[in-house]
Amino acid sequence: MKKRALAITAGMSMLFAMGASAEQEIKAVHAFPTSLIYTQSFLKFVDKVNEEGEGVIQIRVLGGPEVIGLAQQPDAVRNGVVDMAYTAASFYSGKVPERDVMISSNTNAIYARESGGLDLLNEIHQKKMGVYYLGWFDSGVKYNLYTINEPKLNDDGSLDMSGIRLRSNPVYDAFFTDYLKAQPISLPTTDVYSALERGVVDATGWTQIGMSDLNWDKFLNYRISPAFYSTDMGVIVNKDSWDELTDEAKDILQRVAIEHERSSAEAFATLSAEQQKALEENGMTSVVLEGDAASNYLRASKEASLNRMRTRMEQHPDGLTHYDSLIEKFNKPAAQ
Repeated sequence: MKKRALAITAGMSMLFAMGASAEQEIKAVHAFPTSLIYTQSFLKFVDKVNEEGEGVIQIRVLGGPEVIGLAQQPDAVRNGVVDMAYTAASFYSGKVPERDVMISSNTNAIYARESGGLDLLNEIHQKKMGVYYLGWFDSGVKYNLYTINEPKLNDDGSLDMSGIRLRSNPVYDAFFTDYLKAQPISLPTTDVYSALERGVVDATGWTQIGMSDLNWDKFLNYRISPAFYSTDMGVIVNKDSWDELTDEAKDILQRVAIEHERSSAEAFATLSAEQQKALEENGMTSVVLEGDAASNYLRASKEASLNRMRTRMEQHPDGLTHYDSLIEKFNKPAAQ
């Protein structure tokens, strides 16, 4: 009887241990400080996964750029230092030039998911970078150009950026240099406040959300429209880490990611309008390009990113495979 009791106890202990070890863990980092609204959006996704994945899959957030620099995070995922990163695809454009299709998109993740565009982009990420592209979060938020001093306009109404020291980054550097002919100064997000404060830069591009979180509106007085581009924030997962997950864990992660694609796009569309209005109420002046000047500005921004995408794709053995398909799947036809 004692032997039987011991056997039962041992068996139950093994089952308990197996059940406890069945829960899998993903270690994650995020590109921006926790205070920024984009990071808060990612953390909402994490909370949802951890709630629905209890006993199956959990995401443990290690931190942001204070843990791994934002520019180094994509390689950290690719090399397995961490399993997941919420980051801008612009930070790894050299490996996946197709990411420019998100930048130049005229729509958001809801459309790109339904069109099959995000599934195709995921395949490309796996092949070219060894990561699984889980989701395009906070999509559809446009960029504006913001300046400290009143912007100058040429006789034809176009923007004159001569002599302007413009903070640039991989999202819009091609547009700023090729079309605007500005003097680009590359700076990470975390360094822009001090650069504005010390007069290192006179202007910067930024999304229509989150400027007041960064306190840049303390220095920037003018917003130039029309808005251009789209944010390319998303979640990548190390491919080996993804493959090691159970089917149930994968299903939870992917389902919650798709749900968050939709909810974040819808929420940020509303928030974008609210925050732009608030900036004006707090003293920011809107400068709106009109007519041909506005049309040329928007066309140049799109062409700059797509030309960069084409040039970099041509340097890869796959060439321009999927170039036209991606553009189609990430852009609504003009009539829609």
